[in-house]
Amino acid sequence: MQPYLFPHNGYFQLMNAVDKFVVYDDVSFIKSGWINRNKILINKVTSTFTVPLIKASSNALIKDIKIDKNTRWRKKLLKSIQQSYHRAPYFSQVFELVSDVIMGGSIFIKDMHLHSFSLIKTYLGINTCITDSSVIYKNDQLKGQNRVLDICRLEKANHYINSIGGRRLYDKQAFCQAGIKLSFIDSEDIVYPQFNERFVPQLSIIDVLMFNSPESTHEMLDKFKLL
Repeated sequence: MQPYLFPHNGYFQLMNAVDKFVVYDDVSFIKSGWINRNKILINKVTSTFTVPLIKASSNALIKDIKIDKNTRWRKKLLKSIQQSYHRAPYFSQVFELVSDVIMGGSIFIKDMHLHSFSLIKTYLGINTCITDSSVIYKNDQLKGQNRVLDICRLEKANHYINSIGGRRLYDKQAFCQAGIKLSFIDSEDIVYPQFNERFVPQLSIIDVLMFNSPESTHEMLDKFKLL
């Protein structure tokens, strides 16, 4: 999976469901995607927050894109999160985690992703091994499904799991011919209290963690079926 900024709960369902999670960091950056932005509640309304980048372009690889050095956006983002969630039941510990990521001094956006994944993994008790595609596989000359199959071959994998959006990208027969089972995660609807207001789905994991204990959030990770 491409690395996303504090992605929604389904991303961590996938991470928790596998033995090894491959961060696809040596593919092209997608503008208006989720690599450097996500959604939270600000004043109880869905709002998008963004980490500003330097010369972000679809011609650049995710792993090579740097974060804006200006620290003002970091303080402004944390202030917005603090003001919006300070009454959430798990604010203290989650805000500390988010602050560690935002103020952690990451130079590249990829490093911010990996730092957040590491902290959230520990917080939720996820034991999955994470690796980045640029470091190990050295097969970026391959594209699309062929590259995924080669990564599976190099890992000696017998089961590859992707998000539900991958159904339009990957062919089960091709994986079967390679001796690999192909599955897609179909997440159940997850609802939890948000300031006693009407529930807003598909927000960043930040929102989930603010309102749910680590134990309750971990239980949510198993609420899916494989197709």
